[in-house]
Amino acid sequence: LIYRINITVLGAFDPLQDVADICERHNLWMHVDAAWGGGLLLSRNHSYKLSGIERANSVTWNPHKLMGVPLQCSAILIREKGLLEACNQMQAGYLFQPDKLYNVDFDTGDKTIQCGRHVDIFKLWLMWKAKGTSGFEAQINRYMELAKYFYKVLKKKDNFKLVLDAEVRTLSFYVEAYLLVKFPFNNIYIYTQIAPKIKAQMLEEGTAMISYQPCGDKVNFFRMVFSNPATRQTDVDYLIDEIERLGKDL
Repeated sequence: LIYRINITVLGAFDPLQDVADICERHNLWMHVDAAWGGGLLLSRNHSYKLSGIERANSVTWNPHKLMGVPLQCSAILIREKGLLEACNQMQAGYLFQPDKLYNVDFDTGDKTIQCGRHVDIFKLWLMWKAKGTSGFEAQINRYMELAKYFYKVLKKKDNFKLVLDAEVRTLSFYVEAYLLVKFPFNNIYIYTQIAPKIKAQMLEEGTAMISYQPCGDKVNFFRMVFSNPATRQTDVDYLIDEIERLGKDL
């Protein structure tokens, strides 16, 4: 069973403890996709959202997302020691000779899915040495504060609607909303084109770049991702004002 805690579009955190109970009861493999949300483990204020992740059989994590590590930097963690290596290794003699003059335990080539390519995780190690756990924690907490602020601002506006209208269940580091423009007729295609058109205008004017995406039967909506330490509340206010300004001209 592959169970995703961090739905890419909605960013929801699901009840991992309950999922783990089901997996253990039925002897299922539990994989947690913590690509975005995994970084919350470094925040004492928000790590509870990942309660139960320690019971997973495997976890994926992308420090280049919430942590801000330069692309590309991804990790997969397997609980059972040696399982990933046993499933993926080719033991090619021309690549990894066991009779070297040093301890081969420190060879990186046969310890990564990418074989002899560069070790992306080294970038995370360097940042961790520079910022420390406390530095990453402060950075993540700041993103969460911005998301909370964004949520409160949008809640007060009539021309925005939250896709997931609950503060604790919205994306921890990005808030989703789509602009509602009142047309004299009900045409779902027109509503679907609102976000793409506004984004295109923002790009043309060089004011902002924000992604959009549909989810199931929902029309295209904006996804706000907080991952830049330089972002301030004034930037959030500016973005909302810009979307409103361009939306009025459609």
